[in-house]
Amino acid sequence: MIEADKVFSITAPIDNVWDYVRDINKWALLLPGCRECLIIDDHRSQWTIKVGAGGLVKTVKVLVRVDKWDGPERVNFTYKLESEPVVGGGCYLASRNDNGHTDIKLQLRVEGSGPMAPMWEAVCKPLFHPLASAFTEKLKAEIEQHVGIAASPVPTRGGLTGWLGAMAAWWRKFWLALAGTKKASE
Repeated sequence: MIEADKVFSITAPIDNVWDYVRDINKWALLLPGCRECLIIDDHRSQWTIKVGAGGLVKTVKVLVRVDKWDGPERVNFTYKLESEPVVGGGCYLASRNDNGHTDIKLQLRVEGSGPMAPMWEAVCKPLFHPLASAFTEKLKAEIEQHVGIAASPVPTRGGLTGWLGAMAAWWRKFWLALAGTKKASE
């Protein structure tokens, strides 16, 4: 299992943050590669995510379930990939801070199963924290823009741009490992 906890502050009151967060479609669109978010009902959605590395492109469908909407302070969610033995979940926690802004903690986890789980997790582990960081940076920026706060520049090293390159390299390595070629260890 791979886990990440991300803590950050948003320059907006908790009710304004909740106005953004309670729309699951907005969350989906922040995830790099998300092409579509189909809302099934108030608790379930299906996200279509396209990931590519070089000539290798894979589209996965992710079933996301909000297990608990307890806004504006808490959202618990789980997810599973339809075509891969991968599940995960997490929790969004929000609280008012002393200056009227909102402190956020995102707890995320992902877990592979089956005979490929150790390889999948070994390849994915170095990318999970940069992905979580890029997602939280984008979430913060989008909410602050939504409430009219001037956005700070998005970093290009180690941020979203760095994550996209790392994700492309990961997918290439993953597919080569599945194919059993020696280049997977490079």
